[in-house]
Amino acid sequence: MYQSGKHIEAYYDAAVVGAGHAGIEAALACARLGLKTVVFTVSVDSIGLMPCNPNIGGTSKGHLVCELDALGGEMGRCIDRTFIQSKMLNKSKGPAVHSLRAQADKQAYIAEMRKTLENTPGLDIKQAEVAELIVEDQAPDCGKEDINEDTSVDKSGKNKGSGRRIAGVRTSSGAVYHAKRVILCTGVYLNARCIYGEVSEYTGPNGLRAANELTASLIANHIPVRRFKTGTPARVDKRSIDFSEMEEQKGDDFIRPFSFSNEPWDIEREQVSCWLTYTNEHTHEIIRENIDRSPLFSGDIKGTGPRYCPSIEDKVMKFPDKERHQIFIEPEGLYTNEMYLSGMSSSLPEDVQEAMIRTMPGFSHAHIVRNAYAIEYDCIDATVLKPTLEFKEIKGLYAAGQINGSSGYEEAAVQGFMAGVNASLSFLGREEAVIDRSQGYIGVLIDDLVTKESHEPYRMMTSRAEYRLLLRQDNADIRLRELGHSIGLVSDEEYEKFRRKCDQIKAEIARMENTIAGSNEYTNSFLRRHGSTELPDSKGASLAELIKRPELNYELLSEIDTDRPVLSWRVREQVNIEIKYEGYIRRQRQQVEQFRKLEGKKLPADINYNELKGLRLEARQKLDKIRPENIGQAGRISGVSPADISVLLIYLEQLKG
Repeated sequence: MYQSGKHIEAYYDAAVVGAGHAGIEAALACARLGLKTVVFTVSVDSIGLMPCNPNIGGTSKGHLVCELDALGGEMGRCIDRTFIQSKMLNKSKGPAVHSLRAQADKQAYIAEMRKTLENTPGLDIKQAEVAELIVEDQAPDCGKEDINEDTSVDKSGKNKGSGRRIAGVRTSSGAVYHAKRVILCTGVYLNARCIYGEVSEYTGPNGLRAANELTASLIANHIPVRRFKTGTPARVDKRSIDFSEMEEQKGDDFIRPFSFSNEPWDIEREQVSCWLTYTNEHTHEIIRENIDRSPLFSGDIKGTGPRYCPSIEDKVMKFPDKERHQIFIEPEGLYTNEMYLSGMSSSLPEDVQEAMIRTMPGFSHAHIVRNAYAIEYDCIDATVLKPTLEFKEIKGLYAAGQINGSSGYEEAAVQGFMAGVNASLSFLGREEAVIDRSQGYIGVLIDDLVTKESHEPYRMMTSRAEYRLLLRQDNADIRLRELGHSIGLVSDEEYEKFRRKCDQIKAEIARMENTIAGSNEYTNSFLRRHGSTELPDSKGASLAELIKRPELNYELLSEIDTDRPVLSWRVREQVNIEIKYEGYIRRQRQQVEQFRKLEGKKLPADINYNELKGLRLEARQKLDKIRPENIGQAGRISGVSPADISVLLIYLEQLKG
């Protein structure tokens, strides 16, 4: 680093803009893969900030965290070190929708993440606001992938290679940081505005400064910008709450880690309770009487909010017949008395917030520490990105997290990781990594963002994953550990541990299939006690066949399986699931084979959709804008019909001829 004239000038391989959940994973991935990296944040104290809910995981989001850990990310390890309650959701349902959620101690989480970043070799932290992207035409790059790059114009009038490339960033102070790769992880800070009632403040979450200059640079570089909105509930002083009027929600006795590197006994600790209460007709009456004071309904809020996470006023007005709404009370951590009112985000004025909260059981004397508020922010149309999360028109520039129109810590973290990995692999001249929809929830998330036009903040849900029986959180390592190792972010030691686990699963399944339980009084007595049908005379059954019965499982069969080897709980779990759901899993794997056939039909990069006869006008416009890489991706674009896909398939066949 040196001072050029009046301004600082420095050189890095990679620059990450933002140190939230996306920025953390992006910066760590780059630095751990050997790139000299700088990460910018508006406040060093906000690294890993959790400005909204005090938990990690939950329905479908737990899958993302487990996949991230399998690949070598940090979020799972950090929450394992800092959780105060752990609970597996949806246990009454099948394993495809089991989702781990951990309540976080927010300050402990922030401290751990900051400590991790500060002690990562090759990674510098800089408190500064990035104000401008430095983009050059055909700037030279030391990355191996740029050697002899063809940047000629194709038949469609678009550059084969990117005609522009990133060269670095400039901060609001005028300092220049040259970088071959830049990853935008700006969260909800771009032109952020916090609103409740008549109060409107141009700040980021928790009163932090907003980033007010970078949007202009995005627009100047022809990046389409949108305005989205999200919100957060009030925080209430624990001392003012009567928990005797609420339902206690305890953590699980068996504490399951997010990280495949940890065991339950490694992270065992005393847990803190959450609580459950409900709104009532009095609450709803106060909201209805003051709805004209809500900026959400008055028109003051222009940004589009998330459909699947509505404010309490939205719920009351859109569902007038619903007598009550569930409110989940979560501790913000061991360091504070603040309690988070999940399910009650709002932008109503503070006097209305206090009045409505005090109508709920346990809150008659509630003291609000922090008001609920809505927050508007700028983000981009993510269809301008490749599946690698690199901009199609600006080489070396990547985006991850809420800037891409997504919501949630977990969604941000996995995008940050993949952007960091791909920026690094590209810089190193290695093949970039793309996880498809059949390999992980990460693949579903990114494919949806870059293929489907999101007109509201995107939230991950299990229903979005077509192959969710295969994409369980319990087998995330089986699906993705090898990729993490090949990238270079899973150690040889961890990989060998994983391979031993896979060998044990395979061997135990084979043993269960080949071990016969005879038709005798001992076996039939066991079956009767567990409500299962006895075996016919002189006809036994394999232990695998018995596991497939609804009332039996691998653990129960230990009573009659006297030669069972000693195996870890993770191995036993996989054996049980793979055998019990074998038929369903086989059918879904067949579906994946069909999916991959379509994904394997690559579309030429220089295809001119406007010249293809038979395509409808809407399909031509959408295909030309998004420029899908294969037939499968083309079929997922809104506005592209099966008939349009047939035209594309015929075109590909003609190319072969």
